[in-house]
Amino acid sequence: MINYGAQSIDQSDIAAVTKVLKSPWLTQGPNVAAFEAALAKAGEAKYAVAVANGTVALHLAYLVAGLKKGDEVITTPNTFVATTNMLLAVGAKPVFCDLRLDTYNLDENKIEKLITPRTRAIVTVDFAGQACAYNKILALAKKYKLLVIADACHAIGATYEGKKVGRLADLTIFSFHPVKPITTAEGGAILTDNEDYYRKLMLLRSHGVTKDKKGFNVMTEFGYNYRLTDLQAALGLSQLKKLPRLAKKRHEVVRWYKKELGGVKKIILPSELKGNSSAWHLYVIRTIKPEDRLPLYNYLRQAEIGVNFHYPTVYSHPYYTKRGFATKSCPNADLYHDTAITLPLHTKLTKSEVRYIAQTIKNYFNA
Repeated sequence: MINYGAQSIDQSDIAAVTKVLKSPWLTQGPNVAAFEAALAKAGEAKYAVAVANGTVALHLAYLVAGLKKGDEVITTPNTFVATTNMLLAVGAKPVFCDLRLDTYNLDENKIEKLITPRTRAIVTVDFAGQACAYNKILALAKKYKLLVIADACHAIGATYEGKKVGRLADLTIFSFHPVKPITTAEGGAILTDNEDYYRKLMLLRSHGVTKDKKGFNVMTEFGYNYRLTDLQAALGLSQLKKLPRLAKKRHEVVRWYKKELGGVKKIILPSELKGNSSAWHLYVIRTIKPEDRLPLYNYLRQAEIGVNFHYPTVYSHPYYTKRGFATKSCPNADLYHDTAITLPLHTKLTKSEVRYIAQTIKNYFNA
């Protein structure tokens, strides 16, 4: 089976983790702070706070942003449920904005009509590694005094008009799951330029406990154990050094796909907007006809090609439907849902494998 995603671990990564295993610090040691400093630099942000995974990074970001019961947050239905689950966890209500059909990100031109007196924030998702249209989104946020929180779990290393994803929003979330551009096995981070957010993030990720003036541990906030270990941080540091090379490989694979599939008229290939550099976490094609999607998916799976689907619209999940989130106001999201297939994309993919995947698609369509 050709997997849709795979981590890239080499001897330098193994050596970095082994070194920590032989040290006195398996957790709460110096590697976490070093990883955070490197992340902040990579994202061109003042501060980075490393945490246990991308989901808890979202949770902490929403908490320090002050989101609470009764607040509305405009976001995309094209995301993993963690983005909106953590809104529900703090009591906020996700309000779904329809998609653009070129990037599959939320449509910045459809946000304003969704803003109400209860709207507190816009949560963007840089889907598949491509940044949203931040100039328009940030202008709207300024006009209506809203926060912008970027779920950039797909997008470490991406740029928008020459600016790194990490410095664009008030708070930016990264994930380091094994299928992401770099990995710490499980892990996540929040980047920000706001010192108050940074200090509260540091407090809440460790039970809300801090040192008082006498040096005693005291709990001043209700917090959580959302810490990253030194083992994971060491792996992250090693991976981060290789990010440019890993990103270059992903772009190469995308060029292979474009060459091999460019002439197939019954599918739509993903695009990278001018001025953007995508992290290319995912490679999603769409069938012109919705009725081709599931048969093509099954045909590829039978050919040992690990295609996937990212994502069911959030409001289509039974949990959300039962709670009244089902909507007919996102026709582009519904069309995307009915036509999208994720092809394999990772740094271990070979040109011959891409050719095999492309030929299998061509065989299905008799192209």
